Amino acid sequence: MEVEQVLHMNGGVGQASYANNSFLQREVISRARQTLKESIREAYCNKALPECLRIADLGCSSGPNTLIVVSDIIDIIEAISCQSSNKINSPAFQVFLNDLPWNDFNAVFRSLPSFYARLKKEKGDKFGPCFIAAMPGSFYGRLFPNNFMHIVHSSYSLHWLSKVPKELVDNQTGEAHNKGNIYLSKTSPRVVFKVYFDQFQKDFTYFLRCRSEEIVDGGVMILTIIGSTENDSPNSIWELLGRTLNDMVMLNIIEAESLDHFNMPLYFPNEREVKNVIQEEGSFSLQKLNAFETAWDAGFSSEHTSKIDNNNNDMQKRGKYVSDYIRAISESIFVKQFGETIMYELFKRFTDKVIESMAKEKWQYNNLVFSLTKNNVQSYFMN
Repeated sequence: MEVEQVLHMNGGVGQASYANNSFLQREVISRARQTLKESIREAYCNKALPECLRIADLGCSSGPNTLIVVSDIIDIIEAISCQSSNKINSPAFQVFLNDLPWNDFNAVFRSLPSFYARLKKEKGDKFGPCFIAAMPGSFYGRLFPNNFMHIVHSSYSLHWLSKVPKELVDNQTGEAHNKGNIYLSKTSPRVVFKVYFDQFQKDFTYFLRCRSEEIVDGGVMILTIIGSTENDSPNSIWELLGRTLNDMVMLNIIEAESLDHFNMPLYFPNEREVKNVIQEEGSFSLQKLNAFETAWDAGFSSEHTSKIDNNNNDMQKRGKYVSDYIRAISESIFVKQFGETIMYELFKRFTDKVIESMAKEKWQYNNLVFSLTKNNVQSYFMN
């Protein structure tokens, strides 16, 4: 599967759109905000700010979350400027929003006039101008000129791999190693775990190498991804989706071979795996690595239910909430493999499985947020 040609969040503002189903991602951004603030302050509090500060948000998607982190970074830099002994004006900001070419950038562009108007109203005359542009393309490759970026951010993007590992299928017999599963599962053989980790290691190493060319010495990168406590601790949400698809095979709704040869281009690393890749690649120093747990239905609020709902109705709505945001982020991939006609049936059945699981299982998963600084090339080679 060519992930770059297939993967995109559901665009628009419809019921199944990412814009209307990204409350969990907003919750995670909020939980990672303190690490973002501390990392930028430590990088820029004791040195002169550049005349133009260049920022990239990799995997920006579209919808109400797209400009949240950009706004946070601008606030942090403005606070640093105000606290400076010289009381200098804030720098100009040049912001690049990156995602794959099929992202709904038109929706992002339509949100910019109101964003600029709010900045002007809140910040006043001493605030440096802000210029926002799109940079479509895969971050598993070069995106910017050498020594160009000062701050790079990415949230909930780097656990997506550049491709489904081809080694999941035996190149001699054509047999699928991960039959009946769509990701790492309790029934996956050990070779599947190794193949997935090898692909993550290659991808993350190349990501770091590309960013090391693009980020200035001392520049900072803050990354948030879904993680795991151990590399053989699967995330149950994708197992539930796999079970749903297996049910549909048993009912002859989809073909068994189609499921056997389908795997999600995802990997959720543990802390040790992240640290090892960063250390081995060598271009960045790891400054912070924090882990926190989040419920799969995090972000579900009173907006999604009413005060008169009983517990059963609340559970139904929570299950639908989880199913809807998983659909918003992954539907394009499922459509490519299984066709559009089964999507309603797939996610209706998946909702039922989520509700059943929530009643008896602990619904928590791990997140990793870490900040890196670009090593000074000269001092790095002298050490």
